[in-house]
Amino acid sequence: MSFDTLGLIEPLTRALTAAGYTEPTSVQAEAIPAALAGKDLMVSSRTGSGKTASFILPALTLVMKAREQQRAAAPQQAQQPRENREQRNDGPRQYTKPRGPRVLVLCPTRELAMQVSKAAMDYGRYVPGLSVATIVGGVPYPAQLKALRGPLDILIATPGRLIDHLGAGKAVLENIEMLVLDEADRMLDMGFIDDIHHIAQSTPEKRQTVMFSATFSGATGGLAKQLLREPQRIDVASHTDTHADIEQRLHWADDFGHKNALLDHILTGREVDQALVFTSTQRDAEVLADRLAEMGHAVEALHGGMPQGRRNRVLQNLRSKRLRVLVATDVAARGIDVPTISHVINFGLPMKEEDYVHRIGRTGRAGRTGLAVTLAEKRDFGMIQRIQRFTTQRMPVATITGLEPKRAEPKPLTPRPGFGVGKPAGKTFGPRPFGAKPFKPAGKSFAKKPGPRPER
Repeated sequence: MSFDTLGLIEPLTRALTAAGYTEPTSVQAEAIPAALAGKDLMVSSRTGSGKTASFILPALTLVMKAREQQRAAAPQQAQQPRENREQRNDGPRQYTKPRGPRVLVLCPTRELAMQVSKAAMDYGRYVPGLSVATIVGGVPYPAQLKALRGPLDILIATPGRLIDHLGAGKAVLENIEMLVLDEADRMLDMGFIDDIHHIAQSTPEKRQTVMFSATFSGATGGLAKQLLREPQRIDVASHTDTHADIEQRLHWADDFGHKNALLDHILTGREVDQALVFTSTQRDAEVLADRLAEMGHAVEALHGGMPQGRRNRVLQNLRSKRLRVLVATDVAARGIDVPTISHVINFGLPMKEEDYVHRIGRTGRAGRTGLAVTLAEKRDFGMIQRIQRFTTQRMPVATITGLEPKRAEPKPLTPRPGFGVGKPAGKTFGPRPFGAKPFKPAGKSFAKKPGPRPER
């Protein structure tokens, strides 16, 4: 199958050829024809599967077809009375001059929004006069207001900042024809459920809605039922995929110092092209990046507490290979698409099991192979078990010669026969035997002390 068979117009197939893409991925092959047909979609696919192109290419097609309709309607508009032509909302949509964007894409993080914006410009390079605006937090308002006032085809935004512009009356969504929710589950995890409802209510009811999410259970499935009309379900890949292009390893560390030694050994390997090291907190990212820089690594930190300008510079340095190591948190690393990342290292474990899948998906992209290494201490055993249950895969345990752990590998607790889990051995918690004395904590007396109550 080629992109020509999916129904895409020539400027888009030419841009794909120029970018080196010849065959669509599985999710693209299923989602693009359905989206071009105007259907609402519920799509699940793992990171690195090409999902961004699955909605950007149909969005660009919608923009170009709407322009053709507008040009075809221009002679008829010119023949209408002047008072009718000035009423923008009079008559069918194809005969009116639209205000605001035709396509709205909502993303959970600034990094993902910037990645989607870059994809829109790359795939739309041969679309004359294409206008794409990115509205995210951490960027000065004046530049965003200017973008919202001008001609606009596609608007890519994070929910929080878009709500600000909606409240100020600066964002016009009355002519949205396609609404895309990218990583919808992540947006709900971040508390954007009310913002998404408010934004959706500001768009026309007769719109096309496309949702991408790792899962459609729970709140995400409920949101889909409220926003989508007779959606087509596309489940190309899930968290239980084998990640054939990604080798996973688990190294047990005795303590924090041992974990640092393991990390240092891995990063000095010649096989490391570029490495993405994950930490649990912003402070951990800064501290670890400083330590690695002192050792001579070309390294920087990336986290949500940094100004957007600095974050953009860090990502540009990563893409241009000025950086060999990037130390990042989960939120900041969302949307990073750098094919030369050969290693993902979990120095700090994620808070949620699905974040592990998103982490390791930063490597093994664009047909390359990658290595995902997890460094864990005994206290991390519970999360390791939850991740393995979530992915239905076991992380193979590995060791490094000279850095083998001295402590035994943690094992699941198995209750002794006749005792429940968590019940201390030798203790009984049944009814107290007849005639037994009431329980009193050692050193405590609950008898009322004689004598008058002292005055305060």
